[in-house]
Amino acid sequence: MEAAVTLAENGSVVSPKGFRAHGVHCGLRYSKKDLGILYSEVPASAAAVYTQSHFQAAPLKVTQESIAAGGKIQALIVNSGNANACTGRQGLADAYQMRRACAEKLGIHECLTAVASTGVIGERMKMDKILEGIPKLNPVNSEEGSDSFETAILTTDTGVKNAGASIEIDGKTVWIGGAAKGSGMIHPNMATMLGFVTTDAAIEPVHLQHALREITDLTFNQITVDGETSTNDMVLVLANGMAGNDPLNPEHSEWSVFKSAMQEVCKELAKQIAKDGEGATKLIEVQVSGAATVKDARAAAKKVVGSSLVKTAVFGEDANWGRIIGAIGHSSSAVNADQTEIRLGDLCLFSQGEPQNYSEEKAALYLKNKTIVIKVNLAAGNEEATAWGCDLTYDYVKINASYRT
Repeated sequence: MEAAVTLAENGSVVSPKGFRAHGVHCGLRYSKKDLGILYSEVPASAAAVYTQSHFQAAPLKVTQESIAAGGKIQALIVNSGNANACTGRQGLADAYQMRRACAEKLGIHECLTAVASTGVIGERMKMDKILEGIPKLNPVNSEEGSDSFETAILTTDTGVKNAGASIEIDGKTVWIGGAAKGSGMIHPNMATMLGFVTTDAAIEPVHLQHALREITDLTFNQITVDGETSTNDMVLVLANGMAGNDPLNPEHSEWSVFKSAMQEVCKELAKQIAKDGEGATKLIEVQVSGAATVKDARAAAKKVVGSSLVKTAVFGEDANWGRIIGAIGHSSSAVNADQTEIRLGDLCLFSQGEPQNYSEEKAALYLKNKTIVIKVNLAAGNEEATAWGCDLTYDYVKINASYRT
């Protein structure tokens, strides 16, 4: 990727031209907002990636059908509190009914509507609540609209997740904005993770899909909270073209600028998800260098950040680099064990096959930070990758031991 991109201070899904959003409480949850809508004034090129789980939830199937119909989406209806997953034929019928009701509300074709759900698996949707709530949704281009939408998609999250950036393409200001949810069951090739990205850039669906797949591998697929993949994971990108730039494609002179901005927004959303892992107190960033292949670099980074022993050591503020060695030692990556180096921040803990003369006091002090960076050089090549996760705390057990009750 080229070109440094600076994130906007208050970027959101409504930052790009022509996008509106809203969220309301319809009764799926006790009191929190639980139904949201995202709307583009014109049909937008659409691209999406989905969970790799064998048990793909009904809303994902409906969304895939909508996008396949013409590559365009104009509206998204999303609920929290119920995943509508593993609910059989009735669940699929309910997802279709949500799509139909949203389309009728906006006066658009059903196939221009996407559907997403998140929450408890295996419970039937309270469609009476959904159908009562949809007419109350009035998407607006305002901070209140984006805030209410961001809140409506949350489950065990402790706060909203958003990001945005603007760039210049063909002399036009192009915006990219995003919102996400995710706190537990996070181990993408995708997880209970929903990401919605909007842009007013002009780009055809095929090129948008190509960019999204590449960027997802570098961002959303490089986070983990607990090693569990959900049934409902989805990242949906909508590009409505209202910025007025020449259509983007790999031959466009500013293609890399667009991809860099989109990657930065997605990376920021991914990091916010990792930081907000259920019960988490620290964000862990693992930077792997010296890998034989990019695949090896990604695998090693994710292996370390996903290790329960590494995560608990970070929570306990214990610089036990043996936990990191343990994770790398049984990863699928090529490793030059005699040359591997491990650093905690800038403090070298292990190198040349033996412990280094570092200060335990400095290491313990570093581990009190809210963001912990672990650097691993595999000494096997020139490739690199980064992964993000969080510490594993007592509260994670408490939250998940009583998730349904």
